[in-house]
Parts: sequence; structure tokens; C-alpha cells
Amino acid sequence: MEVAEVVARARAAQSEIAEWDADRVHELTTAVAYAVARKDRAEALARLAVDEAGFGNYEDKVTKIERRVLGVLSDLRETPTVGIVEEDPARGLVKIAKPVGVVAGLVPTTGPDATPPVKALCALAGRNAIVFAAHPRSKRTTDAVVGFMREACEQVGAPADLVQVLPEAKIAYTQELMHQVDLIVATGGAGMVKAAYSSGTPAFGVGVGNAVHVVDETADLADAAAAIVAAKTFDYATSCLADNSVVAHDSVYDDLVARLTAAGGHVCDDDQKAALQAAMWPDGGEIPTPDVIAKSAPHIAALAGIDVPASTTFLIVHEDGVGHDHPFSGEKLSVVLALYRYSGAIDNAVAQVNAITGYQGLGHTCGIHTTSDAHVDALAFGTKTARVLVNQNLNEGAGSARNGLPFTLSLSCGTWGGGITTENVNARHFVNLTWVSRPSVTRRVDAESLFAAHFDKYGR
Repeated sequence: MEVAEVVARARAAQSEIAEWDADRVHELTTAVAYAVARKDRAEALARLAVDEAGFGNYEDKVTKIERRVLGVLSDLRETPTVGIVEEDPARGLVKIAKPVGVVAGLVPTTGPDATPPVKALCALAGRNAIVFAAHPRSKRTTDAVVGFMREACEQVGAPADLVQVLPEAKIAYTQELMHQVDLIVATGGAGMVKAAYSSGTPAFGVGVGNAVHVVDETADLADAAAAIVAAKTFDYATSCLADNSVVAHDSVYDDLVARLTAAGGHVCDDDQKAALQAAMWPDGGEIPTPDVIAKSAPHIAALAGIDVPASTTFLIVHEDGVGHDHPFSGEKLSVVLALYRYSGAIDNAVAQVNAITGYQGLGHTCGIHTTSDAHVDALAFGTKTARVLVNQNLNEGAGSARNGLPFTLSLSCGTWGGGITTENVNARHFVNLTWVSRPSVTRRVDAESLFAAHFDKYGR
């Protein structure tokens, strides 16, 4: 089956639901979410994802599927995507949501189970069809989750071809798909995202992760350590949000290290750090070898010849440099944490965050554990990051039951990261908006008042 045929089937299917009302769309998205998130399906997909691609762990993948799918469905309850979605009577404005058409969903090998349903729910909510390009290493998992979603479409009287996956995981097929669709949502490596933006088709992409977590002198260290461990170890750090570096104030540094080691971390000495670096970047490049990506800490330690207890859940390296000669300062996609210390004012921590993300991760995410609103402001105003998480684990940047961020698995990084938005990509990004404008209260546009301050200071 050629790509053109797949896209043609998607367009035919999309035309059948293009005029559906909100109630029918709600029924569709609910069925699709349940088809994936129900316990037996989530468990089967998690097991297949781990067995097929070898990344992450089974228990956390089950949690991820359930949490992300249910989170997106919950968001859809409060995010209108059909018909009139916003009204502003004072300005005489009405916004009407309309379908984009056919969406291409690019799927990373680290998320073949949870990423497709998250994207599909957002696409279907806007009355679109979606075609997935699976990664060759994890295509069976993507095929399986797409199969579940197709069954759900038919269950509620919608065409199965609203959700499809390319028959083969070929680069040429993915490239052709990107040329033929109306919108691309790319989650994956930097090369995939760059190709999406270069395709000539409108695209939402993610940036390099490399999230940095600041722990200042006012932090609740028990909470900070728990948050760092939770994000770093979940699914063996498949998430681009998992802490890659922690920047801790000198006054709390030793206490924090003690808490991290008590929670399962192993601090590498200088020799072990050198051995770990050689094992993770054997070719001297900037991307870790797949042998360590989303693997357990004992597995990674064994590759480096480091003896650690079987109970070790993550590895810690002390770091003070940034850049190519200090690869631990970059995105590691593994349960390896770089630990920096800073002294003095919060501005020094901000500078360190900027140095790290300036090497890799510009525009993505940082966080801080603190009791100081001034320190939060310093980080928020002083960094080029789309998300600043306060007293949370950084994985909550993709949406959480205890924050207001949209649930997603596509975290954009704005122009800093080569993208067009800094938002969590959600259902509102899968619709076009028609603005209806009626006459409203006349707005006063008066040159004298507009330029008054300028005239007073500089003259006419």
C-alpha cells in the first residue's frame, strides 16, 4: 500500500466526521481513550513496548499510558474543539473551530505505546484523521495501539481509517507522508523534528530535552529529593522532562546528595565517571549510545565496569563544566544525573541553567525547589525555557493532576528550540479558527493621547 493510498483513505474518513457535533466527537474520543487505557490493553501494550524496543520498564509504561490518556481525555472535557469555542461580546468576536484535515503523527521509539493515543485523541477531538509513522524498532507496538483505536472508531460508527499507521517504517514513506498531509506533529529525535519543519507542511515539533532542576537554600530537601528521584527513575528516564542536571546551592548540596543516595542513587568517583563517560559516548559524539538509553542503572553500570548494588536506581556524577567536552551536561536519556553546585545569589543558578540549556535543551524546561517567590521569578524571567516547574517533579511539565498544564507528550520549545510555540501541544493546536467579527463598542484611537508622553519628553 502506497502512502498516497493511505492518505486518500484518511481524507475520505475525515470527510465523514467533518460535520459531527460535539456530542458525537465526545463519544468518539471517549471510546478511543478507553480502548487503550483499559487495564488489560495498557498492560499488553507496555509489555510489547519493552519486549520489542527494549526501552523503559513495564510497570511505569502501564502508568504512563493510563495517566497520559486519561489526562488528555479529561482536558478534552474542558477544551471545546467543535463549533463555537470562544465568544467575546464586548469586542464582538466569535471563534469557530474547524478541522485541519489529515495529521501526520511521528512516533518515537521510546514512546510507541502512549504517544499515538495522545496524538490521536487531540486529532479526533478536532474532527481530523491521523496517520502515524512508526519507528522501525517499535513498529509492532504502534501497530497494536492503532489497531485498538481503529476498533473503537468502528464501535461508535466512525470510519476506522480515521486512525492509521504506515504499512512500513521507512524513512522514504515518512518523508512522503509529511508532504501529503495538512499538519505534522513530530515527537522524537532532533533529526526527525528538523525534517518535519523542513517538509513544507505546517508542523509542531519538540526540542531537545535536557531539563535542569534548581534546588536553592530555602528548599524542602525531602520533597526536592523525592521529586528528583521520581522524575529521574520513571520508565528509566524515557521522558525528555526527566532531570538531566540538578543545580544545588552549596549550603544544601551535601544534604541533598545524602538524600539522593539514600533513595537509590550511586555517586560515581572520578574513575567511575571517566569509565561511565567512555561507555555512554564511545564514539565521542553528543548522543549517548542506545545501549544505555532508558536502561536500568545496574545495566548501565555493568557496561562501564562499575560495581553497584542491584537496588541502585540511578547514577550520579559531579559536574562543573558544560559543552562537548563535558557530555554529562547534555541530554542523557538515561538514569544518569549530573549534579552541579552553586553559591551566592539565585542569579548564579540562573546563569548555570542558561549555560547547560544553551549547550542542549534551549527552550525546553527547568524547575526549582524553593520557598522564595523571588527565586521563582528570577528563574522564570532569566531563562529561555518554555516551562518552569515549581516544587514539582519535572515530569509534571507534561501535565499533572496537581497543575494546570495541558496533558501532552509533545512539549514545544518556541523559537529558542527551533519551533513555533512554547506550549504543551494539545487539542487546540489541531484545529483552525475562524474569527467572526461584528461591530462593537467603538475603540478610541487618538494620536494626541497616544503620543502625549512622547511629546512631553521629546517634543513634537
